[in-house]
Amino acid sequence: MNVREAVLTVDETQASLLEGPSLIERAAHTATVAAADADGVDRDARFPHKAFDAAREQKLLGVMIPVEFGGFGASIHDVTDICYTLGRTCASTAMIYAMHTTKVACVIRHGHGIPWMETMMRRVARDQWLLASSTTEGQNGGNIRASAAAVDQAGDTVSLVRDATVISYGAQADGLVTIARRATEAAASDQVLLALAKDDYSLKQTQGWETLGMRGTCSTGFELKVDCPADRVFPEAYDKIHAQTMTPYAHLCWSSTWAGIAAASVTRAQAFVRKAARTSGGQMPPAAAHFTAAKMSLAKLRALISANLDAFARAEHDERALGSLDFQSSITLLKVQASELAVETVMHAMRTAGLSGYRNDGEFTMGRHLRDVLSSPIMINNDRILANAATSTLMSGIPASLRD
Repeated sequence: MNVREAVLTVDETQASLLEGPSLIERAAHTATVAAADADGVDRDARFPHKAFDAAREQKLLGVMIPVEFGGFGASIHDVTDICYTLGRTCASTAMIYAMHTTKVACVIRHGHGIPWMETMMRRVARDQWLLASSTTEGQNGGNIRASAAAVDQAGDTVSLVRDATVISYGAQADGLVTIARRATEAAASDQVLLALAKDDYSLKQTQGWETLGMRGTCSTGFELKVDCPADRVFPEAYDKIHAQTMTPYAHLCWSSTWAGIAAASVTRAQAFVRKAARTSGGQMPPAAAHFTAAKMSLAKLRALISANLDAFARAEHDERALGSLDFQSSITLLKVQASELAVETVMHAMRTAGLSGYRNDGEFTMGRHLRDVLSSPIMINNDRILANAATSTLMSGIPASLRD
């Protein structure tokens, strides 16, 4: 492609975004499709194919890709809004999108100037590739900053065999992003990140996925075998990618998904209260106080996410700010706070509706919302995060004023 063709491609992409549906309209269309299939996805623990067919049609999988590579150049605010919108209809669809977005962000931020990474960006934008993630391994219990499997390099190729106890939607993905030790003699924390096309690896299922919630994520276990060109390995060390991109995007997108689930439950609780008041001559049902608590909890959750979104947007291109103790503590603990608030919100919403929310066969049912949101404190366990954060939070200062 020559310079003139490249410029025309950028102009055409910008025009399609400006003239076509907005990102939130594209997300709303996808959410409508996801909503119609959400109960079946949950019941059968199956991948939400219809929702992702719609997402591909709406070009949602490549919205973050820079315009020069065929995407829309969407911001962190854009993609978290999409996660929130999808989360209000199908939590599995939203969480898959959140995980995909995190991997795409890593390729974008750390792949510029690397031919293979730029090719992957173009394929995500043009072909709407769905990227999966393999970070959980063996008995590490979700400790992403320690790897057992190591990359073995021989000339221009690398190989890797990994006991991946969880790869969400691994069988349905078009590519995979995974971490590993840099070499067989490297320490567990000396890690690299690999971005792989489907032809670069094979999967052999080792575990199933029969869970309480988030059933459509199809987070089964696999033996992951990689045999591919060495350019699939990011040159930057994983510790830098983890701090600057992986953790911020994961925690912001996951939290937005959980907020969407919480918002859906509050919407149902509100409908219940309104119907109960109409049928009783305006008298509020006994548990109406729980609805107020649910609204308050949701407001706190949204404000928490919004504050962290703004902080990340300000620091996104400032490596020093991203590496600061205050930012890293805040973005790490966002996951803990958001997950706890999301569970609290859904519980208040269910108690508002009482038996009508507890039932699985009525218009106010919240069983799926509760089961899905209960995954949030477990996903990268909150206890592990709090234990690991103890030293850094002790060292960070206490604000001297409300605006510090």
